[in-house]
Amino acid sequence: MTRTSLRTLDCEDEGAVGAVSMDEGSAGLARRVAFDRIRYANCWEDSALLVETLCPAKGRRILSIASAGDNSLHLLSHGAEVVAADLNLTQLACLELRVVAVQRLDDDGALAFLGFERASDRLAVYSVLRDGLSESARGFWDANPRLITEGVIHGGKFENYFRLFRSFLLPLVHSRRTRDALLQPRDREERERFYQQTWDNRRWRWLFRLFFSRFMMGRLGRDPGFFRYVEGTVADRIFLRARDALTQLETHSNPYLRYILTGQFTGAMPDWTRPAVLAGIRRHADRLQLFHGGIEAAAARLGGEGFDGFNLSDIFEYMDEGSAPRLYGQLLEHARPGARLAYWNMLVPRGCPACFLDRVTPLNDWAERLFTRDRAFFYSAFRLDEVGSGDAAGQVHEEERTHAG
Repeated sequence: MTRTSLRTLDCEDEGAVGAVSMDEGSAGLARRVAFDRIRYANCWEDSALLVETLCPAKGRRILSIASAGDNSLHLLSHGAEVVAADLNLTQLACLELRVVAVQRLDDDGALAFLGFERASDRLAVYSVLRDGLSESARGFWDANPRLITEGVIHGGKFENYFRLFRSFLLPLVHSRRTRDALLQPRDREERERFYQQTWDNRRWRWLFRLFFSRFMMGRLGRDPGFFRYVEGTVADRIFLRARDALTQLETHSNPYLRYILTGQFTGAMPDWTRPAVLAGIRRHADRLQLFHGGIEAAAARLGGEGFDGFNLSDIFEYMDEGSAPRLYGQLLEHARPGARLAYWNMLVPRGCPACFLDRVTPLNDWAERLFTRDRAFFYSAFRLDEVGSGDAAGQVHEEERTHAG
């Protein structure tokens, strides 16, 4: 088993150019949002869409927003070289601990240590793992033993937000029996009937709109700075997406829904925890590079050979209409021909800037088809853009995907 010592490159390291390129994009976000704690202890974007669209095979390079690391590791498992970047050093600590746990423990041991299964000896296990971490990650976890004992996948602000929802609000709406019934296997017609006749009552609609309001999400879930460019009612948009997730998609196999309702993934584990994926992470751990800084700084510092794919989460909606195109352009400077940029919209519509349409083709039809099966139902759109020679390249791929079904 290969053991890789992880090192996080910082945008302020000698030779880095991140401080120059990190203008009103990531730097503006860094000034508005506090990055001193774990915001996301899991990735809340559907990695299945990323694997299908970014084609992370051996010989390809992927630039990925790290978050908790799940999706970057899923991409890594297929053999691609992955650069995982984040403004928040604690998020990189989450990713590091995942990698070291997977490398040094068997599947069951790694998943139990991280919090997917019950375990009583996590601090003892951590004492064996800690020497494989970078100094910054080791310092963070040494200072936060409670996060380890409780399972690190439960330690984010966003996860705590869902804990409050299922512990205090949801019991006011539905009994435990009804909540369990929602997660039973049903076909689409049966799911729609259950939602309309049992789930979608007045209390559900009222409390949902209260808890997922801009104020409550900013105070308890996401940082208020993330909503700076959001217009309109936040809760109503998320409510419509939640309705689709509970009726149009399988509920029993949805890991995101399972965690929100139960606080565990038991019965619907995330894709990155599958045995084949964990084996791929072990095999290819030496192809992972961590970067502390903005995604554009990572591209400038480590993009000498160019990138074939970009996992950008929903970064563009945190920026104003002037900053988003600048960041997009900075990333294009380090994109290989045929590279794809994958990203989500949650509450702010952001697509390929018009000024780049001569160089980039939005693969809208394919992205929309994929979005219909996106299990992470908070988002309003999935975007997929391809760097190439204009419309011709995009038409070829659209035709291929149409024929592929």
